Amino acid sequence: MKKEYIVYKLSECAKQASRIDNGLFTKFNVKRGLRNEDGTGVLVGLTKIGNVVGYERTEEGGLKPIPGKLFYRGYDLDDIAHGLLREKRFGFEEVAYLLLSGELPDNEQLAAFKELISDNMPLDKKTTMNIIDLEGQNIMNILARSVLEMYTFDPNPDDISRDNLMRQSIELISRFPTVIAYAYNIYRHSTRGRSLHIRLPKEHYGLAENFLYMLKKDFTPLEARTLDLLLVLHAEHGGGNNSTFTVRVTSSTRTDTYSSIAAGIGSLKGPLHGGANIKVSDMFEHLKENISDWTNVDEVDTYLTRMLHGEAYDHSGLIYGIGHAVYTISDPRAVLLKELARELVAEKGREKEFAFLELIEERAIKCFKKVKGGKKSVCANVDLYSGFVYDLIGLPQEIYTPLFAMARIVGWTAHRIEELNFEGRRIIRPAYKNVIDEQPYTPINER
Repeated sequence: MKKEYIVYKLSECAKQASRIDNGLFTKFNVKRGLRNEDGTGVLVGLTKIGNVVGYERTEEGGLKPIPGKLFYRGYDLDDIAHGLLREKRFGFEEVAYLLLSGELPDNEQLAAFKELISDNMPLDKKTTMNIIDLEGQNIMNILARSVLEMYTFDPNPDDISRDNLMRQSIELISRFPTVIAYAYNIYRHSTRGRSLHIRLPKEHYGLAENFLYMLKKDFTPLEARTLDLLLVLHAEHGGGNNSTFTVRVTSSTRTDTYSSIAAGIGSLKGPLHGGANIKVSDMFEHLKENISDWTNVDEVDTYLTRMLHGEAYDHSGLIYGIGHAVYTISDPRAVLLKELARELVAEKGREKEFAFLELIEERAIKCFKKVKGGKKSVCANVDLYSGFVYDLIGLPQEIYTPLFAMARIVGWTAHRIEELNFEGRRIIRPAYKNVIDEQPYTPINER
């Protein structure tokens, strides 16, 4: 056999070797994707950090859909967000403090924490030069490699004491915006021939403001406040989401912080997780081009129905941004984001696009129920609106998923600290059922 064909030979063999009868999952009571038969997640741990609520149990043991709620350390995200909106102030650092410590800071504590974030935001020369040297087309990949390189510059990278974990967490939260902004500007320079800007963060700016300054220099106050709320909405989402669970699984082995966070970045990079907002953005552009009247309900319904039947757009049978693993009637993050987005939509003069996106949400839910049938409730998730809002702020699509990581690093580090400090901790080690019969070994000359 020619060596050039061995890859294809191995691939064909793997195709057959990877086949597992779906009936075996039922036979052995295996929870595919760690999901129960009713779609809920298999309970694998306890946490005091975040709580995602989309349904409640009935007395008969069934599920009753309810409006979605998200809690950070027991505080309703809706209350946190509306408090920030009423006072027209930035809140990401306050939420980071809450998630890391379990307590809301007072003015003095928050001021000191913000100063600490600001102090740690600049990168040392070696890290900056390493980012310049890291070539690549994907900012998430560059972010993961940059995080792994931070291990080299940490004086105590393998120390998993609580104090050291907190120091590392604060440094990572502080440096993610800088790494992402620099990585994008270098990417833009190398792929598009644009001028290369390495701007140092400003001491009097908050994290959201500094990110916009380092990325594109000029921004409006409303753009900064909108980005800040987006970061608040994405900072935490319970221990069961794929990337946070990845961080907890790797942390349970007592590996170093940088290896664990890089694993979380790898998980978030997937299009079924953090990359979903890009899928929505591409779909929205397609719908704008293929639906002539953005206000015509019949035309919208016809096209969305074709999509659900796999006859239009990417033929996947999906409407991206619709449906969630936990939320049923509403995703609280999507509700809050729509509320804030209206002001920015008016500032940018893009009311018609926003109205079209809202119509897509309304009709997609109705079309889904009509086509799919059944009793399952679906709602718009935060991804339906986040990409559009990023575009309103003037942010490029290449950093949509890195922005998710920039927010979620708070939840990741909080869960890592919890995983390494609760009394009942054990290495996470689930089981897989082997479903192949034993085979007699055949000598090579007899094969």
